[in-house]
Amino acid sequence: MHINRITDLSAPELQDYLKLTDVALRRVSEPAGGLYIAESSKVIARALAAGHRPRSVLLLEQWLPEVSALLEPYDVPVFVGDSALLQSLTGFDMHRGALASMHRPALADPASLLENARRVVVIEDVVDHTNVGAIFRSVAGLGADAVLVTPRCADPLYRRSVRVSMGTVLQVPWTRLPEWPLAASILKDAGFHLAALALADDAVSLEIFAVDPPERVAILLGAEGDGLSRQALEHADTIVTIPMLHGVDSLNVAAASAVALYALR
Repeated sequence: MHINRITDLSAPELQDYLKLTDVALRRVSEPAGGLYIAESSKVIARALAAGHRPRSVLLLEQWLPEVSALLEPYDVPVFVGDSALLQSLTGFDMHRGALASMHRPALADPASLLENARRVVVIEDVVDHTNVGAIFRSVAGLGADAVLVTPRCADPLYRRSVRVSMGTVLQVPWTRLPEWPLAASILKDAGFHLAALALADDAVSLEIFAVDPPERVAILLGAEGDGLSRQALEHADTIVTIPMLHGVDSLNVAAASAVALYALR
């Protein structure tokens, strides 16, 4: 670990943190170096515990003792600066005190991830990073085995997703699926019953479905607004609906994930 106190912003290693507004970071979520940003000492600790490798760390002076203890085994540069200078660099107030530029781990093959799983969540084309992070938090807290995301789904390792998930995206096994119908083939070849959360005339109430569920269930969650795609619904084995009251037809996708996971735990 090499501590570098920042006096200017010219160091090439600082480019990982340059103007990290949410919009800018979305454009570089998969840079050539294969990086993501872990924010706060708690999230950095979870990333390291998951075996992820840091490239560098940026922090405020008062966080140096706590973060130094986490980084003791690693040969990485640690950049320390005052609040005004770091805000000038990143584009936002670093009130959480620390950022780490982390190397992205290689994604697992979907079939290998499914091999020993019993409950998994499939997130189809959810583009709101807050919802993605909240779904991962529900998965971690309620005990599903893995998350699989479609090609157009928001990046689970995007800074806001990681933050909203309380770092659980770094604990829950996840990977990307190919497009339908190949995605359905992978899930069904692994023995999974595809339960699509959606509104339909022939839908089964979650209360009924949860009484005697299949041994292996993949819960399919669709995008905000439009819900699951026609292709996802065509490949589903059962369409499941959460019973609602007072004229409300559905829940936010992250809330729906928590209800379904609790029912099927």
